[in-house]
Amino acid sequence: MDIKELIGLERISPNLKVASKKQLLQEISEFAGKTVDFPAHNIFDILNQREKLGTTGMGYGIAIPHGKFKGLKKTVGFFIRLIQPVNFDSIDGEPVDLIFMLMAPENAGADHLKSLARASRLLRDATIREKLRGSDNKDALLAVMVASEKKQKIA
Repeated sequence: MDIKELIGLERISPNLKVASKKQLLQEISEFAGKTVDFPAHNIFDILNQREKLGTTGMGYGIAIPHGKFKGLKKTVGFFIRLIQPVNFDSIDGEPVDLIFMLMAPENAGADHLKSLARASRLLRDATIREKLRGSDNKDALLAVMVASEKKQKIA
């Protein structure tokens, strides 16, 4: 599954405004729930439980909240760009403004790990992060991610 299949335009939120980590998890749960027809409170509960195990804030202003969901048919991703960074208890202590959320089926196994690795590889690149922070247009954000993935496959 390539990045365009994993995310898609309908799963990009380019200008979300939140004041806290909890509010961020609530808002992205609502957004995801409407997009994949899944109860938002279930999404929030699973994401929140995962955060209690350890932060998914990986540094450089990036978080990759994720979880496995009973009844979900395939892995889906969401990209959220915050207007203002928020504290996310990241490993480097820096606030977060770029979020790549993943929802995987309960039995996803390796597919879930591959999607997490893909998101991490994408957002590790400082140039990509800069481009993602520089646009609030869904088409442009997706184009940056697609181009980066193509470049990584060639390398």
